Amino acid sequence: MDRDKLIIIKPDFVDPTLSGTRFYCWHCALMEGVLVSFPTLATRIDVLRVDWARPRQAVVELVGAENQSLPLLLLADDADARIATGSHNGQAFVQGKDAILEALSRRHGIPFPHP
Repeated sequence: MDRDKLIIIKPDFVDPTLSGTRFYCWHCALMEGVLVSFPTLATRIDVLRVDWARPRQAVVELVGAENQSLPLLLLADDADARIATGSHNGQAFVQGKDAILEALSRRHGIPFPHP
């Protein structure tokens, strides 16, 4: 992979197990906010927005069924392996909002989130 790829859930979905209420993933909304706040980031990485419902086939094909929790940052081949939180078939990735934010700061030069 030539560029990092951020995978997030499209907003405004319904969870049929919760009375048909409409939702958004707040971790993914946080990533959307970072993309808007730092527009150059969107020129340096690829972003894939997927539907909420599982199985998330596009994600499964990239990192396996066990790694469908989003957001997820797939790391390009030039990434330092120490920032990865996992891998699947040789594809390193970062899972978890805090780890993703740190990886974006380290790899793409955006500021770090304030503690």
